[in-house]
Amino acid sequence: MSELLTRIETQQGRRLTPMETFDITAARETRLSRLLMVFITTGLVFMVFPGTFLGVWNLLAISSRRAPGSVSAAWVQAHGHAQIFGWIGTFILGIGFYSIPKLRRLNWFALSAAWTSWVFWTAGVAMRWLTGVYEWQWRIWLPVSAVLELTAFLIFFRSVSGHRPADSRKKTLDAWVFVVIAGSVGLMLTLVVNLGAAFFLAFRGASPEFPAAFDQRFLVLETWGFLVPFVWGFSAKWLPVFLGLRPVRDRVLLGAVAVNTAGVIAALAGWITAAVWLLAGAIMAAIYALRLFEQPERPAKVKGVHTSFPVFIRSAYAWAVIAAALGVWAAVAPDSQGIWGASRHALTVGFLAMMVFGIGQRLLPAFAGMRLLFSTKLMFAAMFLLTAGCFLRVGSEILAYQAFLRSAWTWLPVSAITEMTAVTIFAVNLIATFSRRRQAA
Repeated sequence: MSELLTRIETQQGRRLTPMETFDITAARETRLSRLLMVFITTGLVFMVFPGTFLGVWNLLAISSRRAPGSVSAAWVQAHGHAQIFGWIGTFILGIGFYSIPKLRRLNWFALSAAWTSWVFWTAGVAMRWLTGVYEWQWRIWLPVSAVLELTAFLIFFRSVSGHRPADSRKKTLDAWVFVVIAGSVGLMLTLVVNLGAAFFLAFRGASPEFPAAFDQRFLVLETWGFLVPFVWGFSAKWLPVFLGLRPVRDRVLLGAVAVNTAGVIAALAGWITAAVWLLAGAIMAAIYALRLFEQPERPAKVKGVHTSFPVFIRSAYAWAVIAAALGVWAAVAPDSQGIWGASRHALTVGFLAMMVFGIGQRLLPAFAGMRLLFSTKLMFAAMFLLTAGCFLRVGSEILAYQAFLRSAWTWLPVSAITEMTAVTIFAVNLIATFSRRRQAA
């Protein structure tokens, strides 16, 4: 039994009955579900307002002036930080607090630690966004925000990994756990680098914006070093169940993580050509390991979600391949700002956001107290519009920024509004789901 139940038995001087054990476990499950819903709702707020709204505003300004550099780099970086850390990062922490100890059969952790992590993380991300947009006393608040974010992550890491498994008979970890650990290490390194950069700017910088050359390398660490391994790890855990896939090729997946890590290191060292080829090889190896495009061994589980769920999940990995291919093109093409931007958007929206839309609406209702998704039609609308918006954005960014087609500048606002509509529908669907009554256990 868990340490908490053992302590309760010791304090009461007797052994708990099965019904008492069930009541304690059920009460903790309810508190965990509430904690998860707070994390997810916080992430949705960051996604819609500081993230997507500011991104749309930036894109409208760029489109009207037909100049990529016409918007403050600090604003662009604030938008990206809110999306990566405020939205997806908050989702990862919430889902991690809820699920990782269960999946690894770890002993219970104190929920007060999770709430402390939420307070520090939310304050840090909000402070970072406000600093980038308003620049008020940024030499103080920029490093403070970085300290808060790193502290929140360390509390999270200690909580979900600092206890021995309740079932110690299993000596080895599953492959997906190693992949998630790789993503956790990537997140920690990202936060450490962010902390160092924040202090450097506070003492030596002229503004809170990261220099362009550093920011390009930092984005690789944020996306390929942190987010991509997390998605691969949870894909290995859940997609064989949801899509009826054949068993994951564990060794190939671990090899893909190793190649991906080498690509991130190469990018940080400035070896961009080597980096993009390594990252492209890593995503191809991961798809092969996950058997995404092979014949499934059983039908997909689509009860409670839209039947198009498997198609959009596979399309997300197709976007990851497109992102890697565009990265290879950008590395060899002269004056390739638009191609780099299209590559980043294909990865962050086409792959990462689509996976959050798909897996999130599949898992989160069940995690949040065995609820049913509010609307499968809204789920389809969000994923369809996100795909359409991403297609318009990637295409128009290449055509407009690279001066291939002047009229493509007018497509950028359409892509922005389409994607904002998609994320708003996604947020509404999840919030409405959380507002529904819990289903009977």
